[in-house]
Amino acid sequence: MANDMGAILAAPVERGSAIPTDRRALVLAIMVSFGGFVFGLDAALISGTVRYIMQQFDLDAIQLGAIVSAPGFGVIFALLATGYVCDRLGRRKTLLIIGSLYLLSAVASVLSQSFVQLTAARFLGGLAFASLSVSSMYVGEIAPPARRGRLVAINQLNIVLGLFAAYLLNYLIQGWASSEWAPQLGLDRYTWQWMLGMQIPPAILWIALLWRIPESPRWLMLKGERERARSVLCRLMPESAVPEALREIEGTLDKGRTETRSASTAQQLRHMFQPALRRATVVGVVIAAVQPTTGINAIMFYAPHVFEQLGVGVDASFLQSVLIGVVSVLATALALGLIDRLGRKTLLVIGLGTAAVSLAACAIGFAMATYRIEAPAVEVLPATIDRTALASLVGRTFANDVELKSELSAALGRSVAHVHQAELMQAATHINVWLVLGGIMAFIAAFQFSIGPIMWVILSEIFPTDVRGVAIPACALITSVLSYLVQQFFPWQLATWGAVAIFVSYAASVLIGLAVLVRLLPETKGRSIEQIATEMRGAH
Repeated sequence: MANDMGAILAAPVERGSAIPTDRRALVLAIMVSFGGFVFGLDAALISGTVRYIMQQFDLDAIQLGAIVSAPGFGVIFALLATGYVCDRLGRRKTLLIIGSLYLLSAVASVLSQSFVQLTAARFLGGLAFASLSVSSMYVGEIAPPARRGRLVAINQLNIVLGLFAAYLLNYLIQGWASSEWAPQLGLDRYTWQWMLGMQIPPAILWIALLWRIPESPRWLMLKGERERARSVLCRLMPESAVPEALREIEGTLDKGRTETRSASTAQQLRHMFQPALRRATVVGVVIAAVQPTTGINAIMFYAPHVFEQLGVGVDASFLQSVLIGVVSVLATALALGLIDRLGRKTLLVIGLGTAAVSLAACAIGFAMATYRIEAPAVEVLPATIDRTALASLVGRTFANDVELKSELSAALGRSVAHVHQAELMQAATHINVWLVLGGIMAFIAAFQFSIGPIMWVILSEIFPTDVRGVAIPACALITSVLSYLVQQFFPWQLATWGAVAIFVSYAASVLIGLAVLVRLLPETKGRSIEQIATEMRGAH
C-alpha cells in the first residue's frame, strides 16, 4: 500500500493536467491523515476496558479518570513543543516522531501490570495526540484551495473510522471473552490487553506511510529552500501553476517576517494578539474551546459506561457504542461531501444548533427517569452480588442516579458496586431509553457533521504561514487542556453531579459557542491560505 501511494507521488504533474493534481493531494491527505485512524483507535479502545481495569486494579472514580484522560494530559505537554518542533524539524519528521510514540505507547499499555504503569503508558501515547494539529497543518499546506476543506476533513473521517473500528473490536472481544471457549484462548484473562493491543498494527502501517511523504512546500519556503519547495509543488500541481504558487507563498512570508521581525515561538505567540491577527486568534481560541466542552470525549471515551446509565446492561452498552461509531462515520462522510459546497459556517451553525437541542433532550430524559429497586429485579442479579446487603434498598425509590449509586456503594462496597454497575443500573433504572439514546446519537451526528471536522479545517486556514506552526498547536493546546479536564473528571461528575447536570452544562457550552462563532467566523471555502490571511489581517 505504501509503495503504491509513493509511486503516485513520484512523477511530476504534466502541464495543464488537473486530475493528477487532485489525485496526488488526495493520496497525501490519506497517508498523513491515517494518523487520525490510529488516534481514533487509541481514544476509543480504552472505553471497552473500563469495566475490566476497574476490577483488576480496584480503581475509584478519580483513578479511572486518570487512566482514561492520561493521553489528554500528555498531549498538553506535547503541544507546548509541537510548534517549535514543526518549525525546527519540519512537518514530516515531526509526524514520524509522533507515529513512533503511538506504537511505543500501545506496546507499553498491553504490557502494563499496574495502575501507575498503564497511566504512564497512556500518557506517552498522549504525546502523539499532537498528530491531529500537525496532520491538519500539513494537509492544509499542500491542498489546492478548492479541495482544502474536504482534504483536511479526511483527518476527521479517519478519526471516526478509528472510533468505529475500536467500538466494533471492543464489542467482538467482549463477546468472545464472555463465551464458553474464551479460556482456551486466554481471552477471559487478558480482555483489556487484547483491546488495547489492536492499535499496534495500524501504528506500524502509519509509520510506513509517513516515510513516503514529501516535506511541506510552505515549510521549505519558510526555511529558504525554494528549489526543494518548487520540486514538491511540481508533484502537486501543473508546472505552469508553480511560479504563481511560489510567489503567493513568498509574498505572505515576506509580509509576515516584516510584521514579526523574527520567527521565535514567543514572538509568534505575541504576534497572534496584535491587531492584524486578533480576529483570527479569537476565532481559533473560541472554536478550540467549544469543541471539547460539548462533552464529546466524555461520551466517546466512556461510551459503554455512559450507556450503562440507561439500565440496558453490559452487552447492549457495548453494542450501542458500535452504533455511535456507525453514526459518526455516516455524519462525517456527509460533512466531507458538503464542506466545500455549503461552506464551513453553514455546517457549523446547523451542527451546533442540532447539538444543543440533542443534549437538552438527554438532560430531559434523565430528569424524567425514576430509580427504584424491586425484588424480582434483585433475583436475576449475578450471584457475586450479595442479595442480603441489598435487602434494605428493595422497594425504595431514589431521587436521582447520584443517590442510587451512593446507596449501592454503601450497601455493597465501592468495588462491588462499580464492577457490577451495569447490572445494578439495569435493575433499578426506569427511563425513556429512546429519548436519551436518540439525543446521544443526534448529538454525535451533529458534532461529526460540523465542529468535529470543521475545527481542524478552520484552524488550517485562518492563520498565515509565518505563525501557523505555533498558532495551530496553541489552539490545539486549548482543546487538549479542556478535553483532558472533561475526561479526567467525567466519572467523578457522574457520581457527584448526576447525568442531568452534566448534559445541561454541555448544552450551555454549545449555545455560548454558537452565539460567538456566528458573529465572528468568516467563510473560507474556495480561497487560498494567502487570501484568507489577507482578509483576517483586515486588509482589503
